Amino acid sequence: MAEDVTYSSYLDLDRILAAQHPASDAHDEMLFIIVHQASELWLKLCLHELQAARGCIVVDHLRPAFKMLARVARAQGQLIQSWDVLSTMTPHDYSTIRPHLGGSSGFQSAQYRMMEFLLGGRNPDMVTMHEAIPQVAHELRQEMDRPSIYAEVVALLDRRGFAIPREVLERDNATSWEHSSAVEEAWAQIYREPQEHWDLYELAEKLVDLEYHFQRWRFGHLKTVERIIGFKKGTGGTPGVPYLAGVLKNAFFPELLSVRTAI
Repeated sequence: MAEDVTYSSYLDLDRILAAQHPASDAHDEMLFIIVHQASELWLKLCLHELQAARGCIVVDHLRPAFKMLARVARAQGQLIQSWDVLSTMTPHDYSTIRPHLGGSSGFQSAQYRMMEFLLGGRNPDMVTMHEAIPQVAHELRQEMDRPSIYAEVVALLDRRGFAIPREVLERDNATSWEHSSAVEEAWAQIYREPQEHWDLYELAEKLVDLEYHFQRWRFGHLKTVERIIGFKKGTGGTPGVPYLAGVLKNAFFPELLSVRTAI
């Protein structure tokens, strides 16, 4: 019954607060665990909102999607701030924890990968590391078979009468988005006459917010890693800082960036 529900029972706090299991006596390991666990919870919320927003876009019901996308941008702000907390860890602090991490790495976060896939950053090779958990690998492959949120937005532009080529609309969903001059021109028309296409104009800016905050999150990750371990390799075997610098060059919605030069 509802009257029997308490703050603790509703939030399942007993399990959440008992989910930290340091593998060492290092003081900072609790910080390391909590920052990453909290980030996974924020990622779960982002996925919840992005999946619902995509569904709204498919049926051209944009006003609820705007609220969902704005909420994701705010949640991304929490993810970005998590690096500020983690960066209080010094190289010595991290050296007391690293031997206990084995091959585990944030690079293995299935929720982070799912968010990338939802936004359109797709690489089939990124599923490979999740094969050890078949259900996770299956869900990632399912997502790769679906149009990304941006692909659905471009399909909406086509339905609204903008000239989107067939080869763009029928592209392989499993590949990352490639710049299209026709899509850029559609956005240019919207940006030049926002009063005529206000909901699409607002949708474009909501997507730009997502891209902006995602890149800020990536940059915060890079600078935190650089501050704590310098240019050492990551625990998951990635090159560390050079890898993180490389992904900063990847854009989810390239035409929404290039259109700013075109108009």
